[in-house]
Amino acid sequence: MTNSRHPVHRAIIAFAKRLVPLALAASFVFAPAIAGEKQAWVGTWLASPQSRWSADFALPVKIPPKLENQTIRQTVKISLGGDRFRIVLSNEYAGTPVQIGEVHGAVAGDGSKIVSGTDRLITFGGQAKATIPPGTSLISDPVDVPLDALSRLSVSVYLPQETPLSTFHWDGKQTAYIGDGNQSASSTFAATGTIDARILLTEILIDAPANDGAVVAIGDSITDGNGATLDADNRWPDFLAERLASKQIAVLNAGISGARLLDDAMGVKASARFSRDVLAQPGVKAVILLIGINDISWPGTPFAPEKSLPSFETLIGGYLQLAAQAHAHNLSIVGGTLTPFEGALSGTPLDAYYTPEKEALRQKVNHWIRTSGAFDAVVDFDLLLRDPAHPTRLLPEFDSGDHLHPGEKGNRAMADAVDLDILVKN
Repeated sequence: MTNSRHPVHRAIIAFAKRLVPLALAASFVFAPAIAGEKQAWVGTWLASPQSRWSADFALPVKIPPKLENQTIRQTVKISLGGDRFRIVLSNEYAGTPVQIGEVHGAVAGDGSKIVSGTDRLITFGGQAKATIPPGTSLISDPVDVPLDALSRLSVSVYLPQETPLSTFHWDGKQTAYIGDGNQSASSTFAATGTIDARILLTEILIDAPANDGAVVAIGDSITDGNGATLDADNRWPDFLAERLASKQIAVLNAGISGARLLDDAMGVKASARFSRDVLAQPGVKAVILLIGINDISWPGTPFAPEKSLPSFETLIGGYLQLAAQAHAHNLSIVGGTLTPFEGALSGTPLDAYYTPEKEALRQKVNHWIRTSGAFDAVVDFDLLLRDPAHPTRLLPEFDSGDHLHPGEKGNRAMADAVDLDILVKN
């Protein structure tokens, strides 16, 4: 039996007693609770994190190698509104910590401006400064600024120390502003440069007590919005968010340009990020899956010069695994057919992007998506977007111009084709 009167033992007990109130206090700093208050956090905006790729890849990363004593101001358009919000910063792919000097959030104005009177300091565990350890994310304390559905939020992050940029989102389709010094609280912003990628900022959460959950659209550049207009928020998940806002359902865009079903590329393969981007999302009820065209089109091009065409069976196995993961978590999963791509990137070094053999595999995969019963529902994006006179091509009015990505009209048609009744289980 332990002697509780031993000096060492008494010292341990005394130390433990001092820790208890400190631990309790820390738990309330992060998420202060108000008696009787209903909290209902749900994701309202997402930019899936990617790892910076090497300089010999066919596409540039579009971001500086590092920031130091600089502020980056980013604008996001949320889907569902609520009483207050949190932000999520990611350092998932770095090998070193990121030091956060100060972060501010405000209702976004024109360009880099913010709306007067809406600026708030964003804290982490009650502190303005924070550290994001390598391989992790950082969730802020709640910020008491009500946000309307489909409104725009400005987030400014000051990085005081030399910060190598390893975690980002390539195809942001939104102008971000970089300026010298700490401008996080500035109503106007003295920019020294701009980018259209996302840095560190990966998610906005909203406290919306009346929310009915979230829908995640996971896919590649067609979902990410590669054919959309810069700063216009006209990706197909944006238009879907407009349809669902009145139903109190959020929409999260988990598209990554260049993403594949089976292999890592400009982001990790779908099966490796499904848990992070879909299953881990608070309040998620359904997922729309549109991915696989890069698995088919990339082999034999500078994107994947040594890669051979995947087998039909391997592709189907990948889809079945994602459906199984969704169903194991009681989520509805909607399968989207792969869209036409004849003529895509022709006349460029990626001229072999489309071949008759690749088209035959796309057709076979689409037939399986339509008829297998693996999904709770199917959205036939192929039938919707193809040219009836030339079914292996996009209809010209839906084509962004590159014969691969839909433009604004195509994106709106895609969103309108989704049956809202199948997205959320009541």
